[in-house]
Amino acid sequence: MEIKISKDQQQLGIEAGIAAAEMIRASILERGQANVILATGTSQFETLKQLIAEDIDWSKVVMFHLDEYIGLPQTAKASFRKYLRERFLDRVPPLKAQYLIDGENDADAECKRLGDLIRQYPIDVALVGIGENGHLAFNDPPADFETEAPYLVVDLDQQCRSQQLDEGWFNTLEEVPKQAISMSIKQIMKSAAIICSVPDRRKATAIRNCLAEPVDNKYPASILKSHPHCYYYLDQSSASMLFPDVLEVVGER
Repeated sequence: MEIKISKDQQQLGIEAGIAAAEMIRASILERGQANVILATGTSQFETLKQLIAEDIDWSKVVMFHLDEYIGLPQTAKASFRKYLRERFLDRVPPLKAQYLIDGENDADAECKRLGDLIRQYPIDVALVGIGENGHLAFNDPPADFETEAPYLVVDLDQQCRSQQLDEGWFNTLEEVPKQAISMSIKQIMKSAAIICSVPDRRKATAIRNCLAEPVDNKYPASILKSHPHCYYYLDQSSASMLFPDVLEVVGER
């Protein structure tokens, strides 16, 4: 585990995007292809912005993404398919393949479809974030640390749904779906490397819990501490509750 603390969200995104690009290029050089997972949400704005500015042969990249609301049209403001198309896919040359989650499809069938696909593509690098409730993807607490299924249907808790409202993706809490399709914890942890971008003061408590407390499914993203190649990119706001004693525990590098 390594932690990088930047002065602000923009610098965080630049550094995380550069690191991700280096890993992608290394995988292409070694194997002729890179398999990646991309996250969405406000935490990824600057990271994706930097990533698309990098010199990468996107024709050799296969992309999966972490989660999508069930029943939300892809034309909706909060659709993660819409997010990825507008903020990533439309801004880079065509990828070798892209596998987006269709939340309008039968959820169980979609989980099976995506599970069968991702088993064919060992992930080289996953870009993830951490929610205000400590969730990883849409695995809200208490997260399922045991399922082997690559994708699963999850219930979204009140704090998670409130976060989506507060970030401006929905007009009312009632509009926020109560279920989603999410990549599972075990599937995320199978990634060869994980880049975790977490800016903003409102994530400070989650960061402290996930880094300073023991690994526990009530802090879903705490599982990342057990990954041998997880790199945290924080800004001074999100890291504000780590000073000074916690950093001594987690070992800032």
